[in-house]
Amino acid sequence: MVKQLGVNNIKTMRMEMSKFIMPYKFAVDEINTKINILKEEFTHLHEYNPIEHISSRVKTVESIIKKVYRRKIDPSFEAIKKEIHDIAGVRVTCSFTSDIYKIKEMIESQQDINVLLVKDYFKNPKPNGYRSLHIIVEIPIFLSDRTEHIPVEIQIRTIAMDFWASLEHKIFYKYNKNIPQTLTDELKNAATAAAALDTKMERLNEEISRYKEADIIEETAITKDISDYLLEDERFSNDFIKSLIANSNTARENAQ
Repeated sequence: MVKQLGVNNIKTMRMEMSKFIMPYKFAVDEINTKINILKEEFTHLHEYNPIEHISSRVKTVESIIKKVYRRKIDPSFEAIKKEIHDIAGVRVTCSFTSDIYKIKEMIESQQDINVLLVKDYFKNPKPNGYRSLHIIVEIPIFLSDRTEHIPVEIQIRTIAMDFWASLEHKIFYKYNKNIPQTLTDELKNAATAAAALDTKMERLNEEISRYKEADIIEETAITKDISDYLLEDERFSNDFIKSLIANSNTARENAQ
């Protein structure tokens, strides 16, 4: 009987947690839709698309419980919602560092998004070398009987830093013990190398862009010259034909 009561309590708790998490899933769907719209717009209407890849996740019940326990948060839904802002998460991967701030501005400009917090790990990298931009936003979710304002963490980082962070996560996955300082230093050096690669690729992109702009200006000038030539040539042709007809008519009149 006691065991059955315990099982029932667990089932009830899981059901309540599932109901609690559901709006976070909807919030992820909303943010994904917004970013995918921007991606589609840039793909079809602009010459360059800063958004390379989008991924998302909602924390599992087990992960939330562990975080509550680790941070000693009051085990209530109100406290969890107030203290934990990364239950819903969206990651945007872009090509260049400058793209990160462009995407940030586009997200912040949307009227139904309220920015709660910005953590700029590009300007202030983490001790392990991690560089990214984290934005905690709040978005309204319209349910059948109420409206909930749900926090979502949006991470924006470059391809190079995403590569480093993904492998760093795999290396340390399910390992919570201390590791030798030499290995920590090597991982940080790898993060520094990824940041240096970002800087180099940004510079190369800017230089190539200047060449492209120069080519466009030159092509525009050539097109204008050709257009002016064709216009003048058309005027000459028209004048020549008119003169030829006039001379022909005059010769016909004289012959009569």
